[in-house]
Amino acid sequence: MEEVAIVGVGQSTFTRKCGVSVRELCFQAYKEAMEGLDITKDDIDASIVCSAPEYDKQRTPSGLISEYLELTPKPTFYVESVCSSSSTGLRVAWSLIKSGLHKVVAVIGFQKMSELTSREAAERMGRGGDIIWESPFGITMPAGYAMYARAHMAKYDTTEEQMAMVRVKNSSYGARNPKANYRKELSIDDVMNSDVITSPLKMFDCCANCDGSSSIIVARGDVAKRVSKIPIWVIGVGAATDTMTMSGRKSVTGLECSQEAARQAYEMAGVKPEDIDVAEVHDCFTISEILAYEDLGFAKPGEGARLIEEKQTYADGKIPVNVDGGLLSKGHPIGATGGSQIRTIVRQLRGEATEAQVKGAEIGLVHNVGGVGQYGNVTILRR
Repeated sequence: MEEVAIVGVGQSTFTRKCGVSVRELCFQAYKEAMEGLDITKDDIDASIVCSAPEYDKQRTPSGLISEYLELTPKPTFYVESVCSSSSTGLRVAWSLIKSGLHKVVAVIGFQKMSELTSREAAERMGRGGDIIWESPFGITMPAGYAMYARAHMAKYDTTEEQMAMVRVKNSSYGARNPKANYRKELSIDDVMNSDVITSPLKMFDCCANCDGSSSIIVARGDVAKRVSKIPIWVIGVGAATDTMTMSGRKSVTGLECSQEAARQAYEMAGVKPEDIDVAEVHDCFTISEILAYEDLGFAKPGEGARLIEEKQTYADGKIPVNVDGGLLSKGHPIGATGGSQIRTIVRQLRGEATEAQVKGAEIGLVHNVGGVGQYGNVTILRR
């Protein structure tokens, strides 16, 4: 079967209000992804557009964006798995190339959330869960992850201060990231004294809605070697889906979809957690990053908080995690998030992450979750 590599990555600046149309927003990321490649739009033989619906008025955005990027009449597809949409998009692109149907595929992720109020956005995100049995009763994203936080605290004695340490770390790297929405370093006191959103999660325990886009250019192995100086190889892809209702979950101290997706990705890549040099994990809330440490095998269940307490997930630690600021600092434009995470790892493996480069990084991991643990994607990349 054909090898598959990422040859180009791009991202718009994530911002609370971009001030441009969706098509223009997507062009910003696509333009960066195409820079330095020995290909043109005519070499891209399919595109995949990824976002969560109902945040803007445009139905079927894939056709609109494909037209604006001058990729027609090549086929375009629309992929949605809420917050993990664009990492799902990469999985679909990988599959299309593996099948032999296509040689070069552009994956475009976007979300323009500024057209809605915060209340409206929270309601839309809540509908990512079961609209009969859960979301009408207040299971928004913060409420859902607060339940996980409470369960983890009760079982493993995880503290609010340990969760706050995640935000402190990520804010220190977000302050260096020119593409991040929130570029301010925070202290433990800043996080602990911020307004309570849904206990135990406070304002600075939560990522922010914003506008943004990301782009990934994926190519068949022979093409990748020809058009890119440093292709980054996709060596493992894992995906899993848990129950929509939290009441149907086997556990609320870890995300089973992440655990299963990680198992698949490690097995395909032929690596173990200790082989990962740098990781991007889905830190929509501070507790989410601690759960990810455990779900991905970087720590045993209940010991994730020790990693952040010992600063083992800083850039010079045992397993650097979210050294671009993560969702907590970059912001979370839903459909663009996975592509942004992938961009970070690609830049790390190329040695281009000047803001916070992990020395000698050869293997990287991307962990992207949709909803409150409904969808899990884990992707492993190698230089």
